[in-house]
Amino acid sequence: MASTALILGATGGFGGEMALALHRHGWQVRALHRNPKQAARRMADMPFIDWVNGDAMKAEEVLEAAVGVDLVVHAVNPPGYRNWAGTVVPMLDNTIAAARAACARILFPGTLYNYGPDAFPFIPEEAPQNPKTRKGNLRAEMERRLRAASEEGVNVLILRAGDFFGGRNAGNNWFAQGLVKPGKKLRSVVYPGPHKVGHNWAYLPDMAETAARLLMRADELPRFAAFHFGGHWLEQGIEIADAVRNAARNPDLPVKRLPWFALMLLSPFVETFREMREMRYLWKEPVRLDNSKLIAFLGHEPHTPLDVAVRRTLADLGCLPDEAVRQATVLA
Repeated sequence: MASTALILGATGGFGGEMALALHRHGWQVRALHRNPKQAARRMADMPFIDWVNGDAMKAEEVLEAAVGVDLVVHAVNPPGYRNWAGTVVPMLDNTIAAARAACARILFPGTLYNYGPDAFPFIPEEAPQNPKTRKGNLRAEMERRLRAASEEGVNVLILRAGDFFGGRNAGNNWFAQGLVKPGKKLRSVVYPGPHKVGHNWAYLPDMAETAARLLMRADELPRFAAFHFGGHWLEQGIEIADAVRNAARNPDLPVKRLPWFALMLLSPFVETFREMREMRYLWKEPVRLDNSKLIAFLGHEPHTPLDVAVRRTLADLGCLPDEAVRQATVLA
């Protein structure tokens, strides 16, 4: 019988790509959503998903949805990306309780946010987690809870990565919210950091495929397993803007600076801007994840060339003319 996965956050970037990757590898996919009919319409290109009604904030509904599953993918974010402090830990606690009851493994997509400057610039899995931001502290607390759950018998797999981009539903990330304007023709590219400072990016389809391949070898994993996904390390951070220019077939596309001062002024009123401002430190110096452990385990890491990944991402975001979109579709 095929293994079954429950995905919390399937309409999001990582969750949606995980649904596709697991399906490719023969899994049955179940997804929790507060409006399953609406979610099914939105994800019409994924008819294999079994949508069930439920709220990740309600423990009993997560518990019911997880009956009989082998894996719970915790890819859910706060509704509207608001109230992180009041939602992310309770939702994770619900996932842990459901996984424990179902004897299922938890897959958790990690980030750089739970590391502070003492772990920079090249971060192995065992580096200390001493974050300097509110969001980073929440991320570190979530990982502490996952480790504690593993010590009580729950299998946990964490795959940490740099800044997300790409995928069919990846709108809540630096690429889509900072560099370009979704649904708009490219007239410029915004870059948040110094051009010569390196930056780590994670193309979500590659990250999801990596997680699926790790799960194929789950019997070889310890109770608590953590890996770092290398993704795209750009020694010159501005290379991501150059890739956008190439995708747009416009090498003269202006590159503008992110107006950090305006974000600072508006952050008391706009939570997204407040979160972006807190993460500025990750743009000021090179911060790279060490994926040597992952390479040693899998033999290689799935990797889409940067120009291809960026072109597909811009096409999905509605930022390219029709001809470029057709080319991106052919590349896919």
